[in-house]
Amino acid sequence: MTTLPPELIANVVRAALAEDIGAGDITTESAIPAEARAEAYIIAKEPCVVAGLPLVEAVFAGVRVKLLAADGDVIEAGTRVCTLAGLARAILTGERVALNFLQRLSGIATLTRQFVDAIAGAKATILDTRKTTPTLRALEKYAVAMGGGQNHRMGLYDAVMIKDNHRALISRLGDAVAAARQSHPHVPVIVEADSLSQVEEALAASANHILLDNMTLDELREAVALVAGRAKTEASGGIRLNTVRAIAETGVDYISVGALTHSARAVDFSLEVAP
Repeated sequence: MTTLPPELIANVVRAALAEDIGAGDITTESAIPAEARAEAYIIAKEPCVVAGLPLVEAVFAGVRVKLLAADGDVIEAGTRVCTLAGLARAILTGERVALNFLQRLSGIATLTRQFVDAIAGAKATILDTRKTTPTLRALEKYAVAMGGGQNHRMGLYDAVMIKDNHRALISRLGDAVAAARQSHPHVPVIVEADSLSQVEEALAASANHILLDNMTLDELREAVALVAGRAKTEASGGIRLNTVRAIAETGVDYISVGALTHSARAVDFSLEVAP
């Protein structure tokens, strides 16, 4: 997801502002005259990959915003990503919402880029997961794309994924895959496997994609050799920055990392009013 639909931006920004402002910004309305104008800028306090600037623009819809960076840019500490000019009340009232979006999404993009850089030269691709903040999935997956990762399923509707709990409730995997293909012939069928015997079962069922769950490096290598290109392979489960390179070198096609969206640390940005 490399772009955010305008209606999505408008809806999430509207909800975020309503949550923060409520009946009114009583501090700003009390202390700042309605006609007062100001200039300000948003600055990165640490190196990062930027994501979330379209949301910043939407938060400050009544303010003149000049972007000095673009989503996906790698920037250093001290970089100004935009300037603002307009009514002081609008700048102060939108400050926290704009920074919250920018800090959260840039944190995801930055962590994603670290994983992508860690496997540079390997054939594997870094994927995200559905382990996202409820109602903010599109934003967080967009941030993954800005960091150089690839989006996996957006939801339960765009791919069949037969996981361990599904397998516990079906009698034959092959029948489940066949039924899924009959109902949804144009989507990929992904099957989770946590053992080599389950990999063989997934191959026999003609899965398009096999998720290799929490396997050791030796098991991953054996699974890749067993699959031999007949399906895509994906390593998943507890992937960390200090282990991802070795996992990529097993030959898997994909590595899915839930931490990209559920554990990314927010990047420190600050909005400063110009003197």
